[in-house]
Amino acid sequence: MSSLTAPTDQAAPETLAPIYKASGDPLRLEILRVLRRDTFGVLELSQMFDMRQSGMSHHLKVLHKAGLLEPQREGNAIFYRRRLNLGSNRLEDRAARQIFELVDCSTLPAHLQERIDAIRAQRAEQSRAFFARHAEKFREQQELIAAFDLYAEPVANLLRGRAKGRKWPSVLEIGPGEGAFLPVLAEVGEHVVALDNSRDMLTKASRNCIDQRLTNVDLIEGVTDNLLARGDAFDLVVANMVLHHVPSPADIFLDASALMNNDACLMISDLCSHDQDWARENCGDLWLGFEPEELTAWATDAGLKAGEQLFIGLRNGFQVQVREFWKTADA
Repeated sequence: MSSLTAPTDQAAPETLAPIYKASGDPLRLEILRVLRRDTFGVLELSQMFDMRQSGMSHHLKVLHKAGLLEPQREGNAIFYRRRLNLGSNRLEDRAARQIFELVDCSTLPAHLQERIDAIRAQRAEQSRAFFARHAEKFREQQELIAAFDLYAEPVANLLRGRAKGRKWPSVLEIGPGEGAFLPVLAEVGEHVVALDNSRDMLTKASRNCIDQRLTNVDLIEGVTDNLLARGDAFDLVVANMVLHHVPSPADIFLDASALMNNDACLMISDLCSHDQDWARENCGDLWLGFEPEELTAWATDAGLKAGEQLFIGLRNGFQVQVREFWKTADA
């Protein structure tokens, strides 16, 4: 359906004025561009654009009031992202979608991309440093939030059901940690690659593979860029409780899609959005969970189609979402 198709509601054209007024500023358009897949705080955006925090707050307030951005509370900090749930045919949603599509047509200036990369690198180093300090207590720290079996078993059952008695030819686990889920992947996959940027975690995973006699698992230290450079491709990609530790969760979807064969599956389990800020210091979390709509939007942007979903409520107030996404030949 064309984006110019007549609207199904009777909203007055006046509803468009705040949206176009808010987006009628070059700086605000640049802000929308850098928030295409990332979520940034006011201070990060102020540094990125070399302006006072008060000035950046004003621009963000205008974009938020117009319905182009929405705030996301991460503990005591406020981050901003593009507004989700723009799927209706209302004039306001159609206008916002068109603005996003148009600003995304051009490449970010090099200096802005460099500053985004610097923020991501800083976040990644923060995560690496945490796991280097707490490698020996990894399971204990993680289970403050969610016991491994509570989400691992549903993921394993879903994978076994999808395999239908056959094995996935090639499997990738992003962020295997100490390798607790590798026995399941070694069971359902012919060849498994476990990728982690923490040498300490890979050392523990290696011990686990030896103890479990997992002979079809290769452990690789690095990030998804390393596998992309090698030209690897997989039929199943798994990321268990990883997204809330990575600098740019949306990039996991993009990289996973690029690493997937046609008809391949991406399986993700992670926390739903929550407000328990202690998870940052105690568990090394960069993000306090995610709205299901965020994962769906990132997957769609990466050319993946959402499949089955499962939500697991935990007694401590957390909720885990198990999601599957598929790469089809016509994507």
